[in-house]
Order: sequence, then structure tokens, then C-alpha cells
Amino acid sequence: MTVDSAIDLAREAAVMTLLVSAPVLITGVVVGLVISMLQAVTQVQEQTLSFVPKIIAMIVALMLVLPWIMSLMLDYTSNLVHDIPALLFS
Repeated sequence: MTVDSAIDLAREAAVMTLLVSAPVLITGVVVGLVISMLQAVTQVQEQTLSFVPKIIAMIVALMLVLPWIMSLMLDYTSNLVHDIPALLFS
């Protein structure tokens, strides 16, 4: 395995991590922002008020995008396993 192929593997893994985690994290940020604005308008500063809706929204988002995430991960894993001989003997 060359240094270039190791760097490519690390880059692909980082991109895959970002793609898999982005929908859930973006949902949490958006819901947190909306709750924070509502708290600022109503002047209710309760920490648990923002925690529960964020968790629920993130779970719903995960359930909605889970088929896409699984498809993405299966393709990535299949390509990685298929490329192992080429990586080892290059």
C-alpha cells in the first residue's frame, strides 16, 4: 500500500463520515436554532426545553434517512472490500 492510496482511503472515509452524519446534525442545529429563537422571544431560559425537541427531531431524521445511509454504507463497504487486493499489491 502506497502513501497515496492510504491518503485516498482516509479522505474517502472522512467524506463518508460527513455524508452519513450531516442530515442528523443539521436537523439538530436547525431545531436548536428555532428553539433558541423561541426562548429568546418568550424569555424562557430552560435548558431542558431545547434538549428534548432536538433529540426527538434527530431521531425522526435518522429514521427518515436511514435507508439512504445504509445504501451509502453498503456501497462504500462493497467498493472497499472489492479494492483490497489492488490496495495490498500496489
